[in-house]
Amino acid sequence: MKSDGQKQAACCSPTAGRRAAVGGVAAPAGAGGPAHLAREAVAIPGGSGFIGTDRPELAIDGEAPLRRSRIKPFRIGATAVTNAEFAAFVEATGHVTEAERFGWSFVFWAQVPEGYPDTRGVAGAEWWRRVDGANWREINGPGTQAEAWKPDHPVVHVSWNDARAYAAWAGGRLPTEAEWEHAARGGGGDQRFPWGDAEPNDRDHFPCNIWQGRFPQENTGADGYLTTAPARSYAPNGYGLYNMVGNTWEWTAEAFTIRSLRKEVKARLAAMKGYRLMKGGSFLCHASYCYRYRIAARTGNAPDSTTTHQGFRVVWPA
Repeated sequence: MKSDGQKQAACCSPTAGRRAAVGGVAAPAGAGGPAHLAREAVAIPGGSGFIGTDRPELAIDGEAPLRRSRIKPFRIGATAVTNAEFAAFVEATGHVTEAERFGWSFVFWAQVPEGYPDTRGVAGAEWWRRVDGANWREINGPGTQAEAWKPDHPVVHVSWNDARAYAAWAGGRLPTEAEWEHAARGGGGDQRFPWGDAEPNDRDHFPCNIWQGRFPQENTGADGYLTTAPARSYAPNGYGLYNMVGNTWEWTAEAFTIRSLRKEVKARLAAMKGYRLMKGGSFLCHASYCYRYRIAARTGNAPDSTTTHQGFRVVWPA
């Protein structure tokens, strides 16, 4: 397993840096989503919930310590928001995503179509390519909707601002970190993954959609997927929630922050000022370099950044 420093930036989201300050994208005028979204959400009991871990893998991310938080009952989507659900929001409100407004988004190199014009990579993470015209419809760039867009897959290329606008329209909001972890544990207590502590591998145990093989050159797709899986795939956790880890990163309501006096952590936080917290990892994670598909794992990104592996789910009052 690689060192803390080697693993910290591997598959996680590149930063677009398209806006100097955090700015909100308000819910469109007249917003008010269909009531069935909240009714169909999963009820999560309140009480004392765990957050964090005493077995951190990436201490620089602020995973430790394990602690308890009082949590009120709430409801949460059984899945991340799907393309079909996001399409209904766009049709009802006319919302234009930030990737569409800026005219580009980040696409993983293996998803860029053959013969596509030259793209620019991210320094130090050249597998992330800036693709003009990539957005939630044209996931891998112009002309790719027919092949890549699937109604039951999680929506991607959505920024934190886009996610917040959808949540407001749906009558809900993004989850806090404590709510997200409480839901992900599925009533199982202090465990590493939604299904328990059994580690996924590249051979015969595929409880979630992550990478198998050598990143970033080879993904064997042994778990059945090279990119996103349907939002309702793999076995749900104890609360009936799907893909709480792997598949797509999920935006939360909170700022990315770490309680630490270490100089290197303070420097990192200064460089990530205004970032928002994401949880759950994605289909690009692997224990050898980005072991962030654990419940306690966390990362952050600028609120206007968009990629092919960032999505979200919504919470509502109980």
